[in-house]
Amino acid sequence: MDKKKIHTLIKLLAEAYPEAKCDLNYQNPFQLLIATILSAQTTDQKVNKVTAQLFDKYPTPESFLKLPISELEKIINPIGLFRTKAKRILETCKILVEEYNGEVPSDIDNLTKLPGVGRKTANVVLANAFKIPAFPVDTHVKRVAKRLGLTDESDPEKVERDLTKLIPSDYWIDTHRRLIYHGRRVCSARKPQCYNCPLNANCPYYLTT
Repeated sequence: MDKKKIHTLIKLLAEAYPEAKCDLNYQNPFQLLIATILSAQTTDQKVNKVTAQLFDKYPTPESFLKLPISELEKIINPIGLFRTKAKRILETCKILVEEYNGEVPSDIDNLTKLPGVGRKTANVVLANAFKIPAFPVDTHVKRVAKRLGLTDESDPEKVERDLTKLIPSDYWIDTHRRLIYHGRRVCSARKPQCYNCPLNANCPYYLTT
């Protein structure tokens, strides 16, 4: 794909979703890290309801370590996989306190060593909490990128590799947010609203279906 088309897509996304942001509520890198771990296989809205209570009582990794796992499970029970997530969150808090003085590392290698932190979660933290260029790939980003012809891959890391090669790093953070908004609002999995899509003139999926 040529640079002109890439910049056209970036511009159209910017015009369509100028307000695009991370929809998880957080006040610091630690809170975003925990919220992102909780967000796996659930909605940001459900996570925000849980973390409003959780972060009010337990704002730091040190305070989390005073929390019995049974109590944490009870608080995050409305979210899927709550038992696994509770275990990983407490393990992560222990590492943050013992190895990082309670601070969240700001590099992907150390982030992905934390329990429950994959590459997507690490990239969310880097992009949103630290403003470090990163391109998190979730199901929306992957679906929209494939339909736009930006990648042929299905593995998120390979999709990320393709997108970061095509898109200049200055646009990674905003573009990933806008692809998520587009996937949620227009380019849905089952019934994409292709006729109302601002990208359809540049979309191979629309032009060939």
